[in-house]
Amino acid sequence: MKAYGVNELRKMYLDFFESKDHLKMNSFSLVPQNDKSLLLINSGMAPLKPFFTGQEIPPKKRVTTCQKCIRTGDIENVGKTARHGTFFEMLGNFSFGDYFKKEAISWSWEFLTQVVGLEPDRLYPSVYLEDDEAFDIWNKELGIAADRIFRMGKEDNFWEHGAGPCGPCSEIYYDRGEKYGCSSPDCTVGCECDRYIEVWNNVFTQFESDGNGNYTELIQKNIDTGMGLERLATVVQDVDSIFDVDTIKALRDKVCEVSGVTYKSDAKVDVSIRLITDHIRSVTFMISDGIIPSNEGRGYVLRRLLRRAARHGRLLGIKDRFLAKLSATVIKEHRDGYPELEEKKDYILKLLTIEEDNFNKTIDQGLTILAEMEDVLVKEGIKTLSGEDAFKLYDTYGFPLDLTKEILEEKGFSIDEEGFKKAMDVQRETARSARAVTNYMGADETVYQQLDPSLTSTFVGYDNDSYKSKIIALTTDTEVVEELIAGQSGTIFVQETPFYATSGGQVADTGMITTADSEFQVEDTIKLQGGKIGHVGKVTKGMFKVTEEINLTIDKEKRTATGKNHSATHLLQKALRLVLGSHVEQAGSFVTNERLRFDFTHFSALTKEEIRKVEEIVNKEIAEGLSVETSIMTIEEAKKSGAMALFGEKYGDKVRVVSMGDFSRELCGGTHVKNTGSILVFKVISETGVAAGVRRIEALTGSGVFSFYEQLEEELNVAAKTAKTEPALLAKKIEALQEEMKTLQSENEKLKNKLAKDALGDVMNQVTEVKGIKLLAVKVPEVDMNGLRNLGDQLKDKLGEGVIILVSALDGKVNLIAMATEGAMAKGAHAGNLIKELAVLVGGGGGGRPNMAQAGGKNPKNMDAVIENAVKALEGQIK
Repeated sequence: MKAYGVNELRKMYLDFFESKDHLKMNSFSLVPQNDKSLLLINSGMAPLKPFFTGQEIPPKKRVTTCQKCIRTGDIENVGKTARHGTFFEMLGNFSFGDYFKKEAISWSWEFLTQVVGLEPDRLYPSVYLEDDEAFDIWNKELGIAADRIFRMGKEDNFWEHGAGPCGPCSEIYYDRGEKYGCSSPDCTVGCECDRYIEVWNNVFTQFESDGNGNYTELIQKNIDTGMGLERLATVVQDVDSIFDVDTIKALRDKVCEVSGVTYKSDAKVDVSIRLITDHIRSVTFMISDGIIPSNEGRGYVLRRLLRRAARHGRLLGIKDRFLAKLSATVIKEHRDGYPELEEKKDYILKLLTIEEDNFNKTIDQGLTILAEMEDVLVKEGIKTLSGEDAFKLYDTYGFPLDLTKEILEEKGFSIDEEGFKKAMDVQRETARSARAVTNYMGADETVYQQLDPSLTSTFVGYDNDSYKSKIIALTTDTEVVEELIAGQSGTIFVQETPFYATSGGQVADTGMITTADSEFQVEDTIKLQGGKIGHVGKVTKGMFKVTEEINLTIDKEKRTATGKNHSATHLLQKALRLVLGSHVEQAGSFVTNERLRFDFTHFSALTKEEIRKVEEIVNKEIAEGLSVETSIMTIEEAKKSGAMALFGEKYGDKVRVVSMGDFSRELCGGTHVKNTGSILVFKVISETGVAAGVRRIEALTGSGVFSFYEQLEEELNVAAKTAKTEPALLAKKIEALQEEMKTLQSENEKLKNKLAKDALGDVMNQVTEVKGIKLLAVKVPEVDMNGLRNLGDQLKDKLGEGVIILVSALDGKVNLIAMATEGAMAKGAHAGNLIKELAVLVGGGGGGRPNMAQAGGKNPKNMDAVIENAVKALEGQIK
């Protein structure tokens, strides 16, 4: 048997099933589409659910994929064992109502024995206990001896996911030999050791489960095959684990090179090596699909994986940034199967570098917080850190429990691990409840699921503002109907439509649907599964019936204005890449007839000069009057032509490429102007941050810019009139007013200080002595905090060494201040602690430095209590 590499095995599998008349589809994004039940794609069949449920017609009844997947359920075990990982590739061949058990079983045997070359006598099939059909195929048709076929129960060989399609499985195990075994005389298929390893799983979805143990036979039976590519490579290459197969070993070796350690020399070190190796694969693929670090959802998963890898790098002694270096190896090893990694390389490496820098700052903060927690434990004589505090370090600063535990154990402390677990469970439950799941697809059921899945619509709006077509379906909000009458709201579906449905960031067309006697106001246009386009609105006159021919007319003025803004986003993206760099990628957009919003990957706010350059470039290309042309080509041809694609977007075999001269070329399904000159002008009105590493520009075009300047001019005139000057002189007038205000404020402060001093009178006769320290504690009528500070400084000069406490009521609230001189502090006086103790008496709180502190309160009636308790409070501090 030849020891094929991972990239070879992937190609061999896909080629084999293409030869069996399967459509090879590229891996879907790790970000699930229209599926609330998943945070990340975790199996080969997950993106194909609509084809299995019949909600959508598949592009072909036979499909094969190699799907990138992430599972984090066992994340705490990653690194500790050689089995666990978060990222893997799942090979799959699928049948949607076409072939079934006989072909699926035969082809799995053929691929493993004849294509890959595994020895037949080392392969052992398993079947579900009651699946005689599968047993007979293995035994009678493929000639596998009955004693080599293992019947297993429901837990092992029946695939079920609550209510929905389900069915028995037939797995194939490979005997890796005695060297991987446990030496038990009973060691066989199903043993927990590493000798017999499952390499293939055929799932026969032939039943529908109601979730309560009742099963009905499906009319359309499906095949869902899954085989872990890395696991197959482990068998073929005869290595210990997935961390030893060629592509992952190359990354593992890079980890060792960067850290200067050796694999298999220290068990503790090996944990960190494996964890970093696994996690950097996951984060590289997640970032390539447009996921960005955040504190919730899949962004939190990314940040957690990234920070765990960075932290283990520190444990290995890596002092400098290293994640980007490792990611470059991931890209190199996987780009054959996933060319998007190479395409997004600059961005991936940039984001990793920024996030690692942020974490390095954060972990140092975390160490400081932990040190403060340790101080509290020492002062209170406690030996166990609370679970809540341990979880705070974990959740806020990225400290896994084992790191906190390790640091504390060195100093003789322990952790309340049960309390930590409870805090973790609360978070997980919160996350689960935030992901409401209502059905197998994890999406809310709507009336549209009742439509015939074979219904589809064609968009003809690129060249048409109006079109005649036939109604193929009608719905109200709750049911599919045959007719809609005046006053009813509903959705109309037609064979062809000029109405653009919301997608790609472009808002939907609105307009009218009419017949000779009827009118329907289209308020929204939506895109649904299977290519259906729904026109949502209300019948304002007459009646509409299924099969009736109708006229569809869009709001042309709205479409034209929207097209200007959409075309401007293409020019904007190219301009941003020219000004900021090739790491800029579109991270979302929203285009209406009024304005455009464009989100893009970048790691700092744009300067005024950068915004000016971007505007200058876009307006130059508008003035050039570039011809806007569209072409239909294959995805490969589009990429070769230099066309930009969107993060995580799933493209078909044929794509639409929009070119604006030689300046911009993008894959896009939206509507555009014919010539950039019709955009007229472009103006950025805001630039802000919306997430870590993502910026947002809002801009206007055409008449929107003119309206913007008209409004500015009007506001300028109003402001000038208010300031009693001309618009051209407004800036100088404001400067003069500011100077005047500054002078008045200074005079006002002086006056307030004099009034406060006069109101206080001579208070030096109220000075008392507390254990050798002078204390002046007095009430001052109606003085704000700033005034109290000034007054305190003046009294401190008079008092010399000592402590001053001032309290005042103003507008129903209490202001409280304490000051201590160097001599007083040397004897134990602490202004911050005094304030903390006294502010409670007036219903407030506060604190501050040893030499000066302030607080607010809400109970002026108790100000006398502050003065009365000042002596006692100070006495408690003096040594």
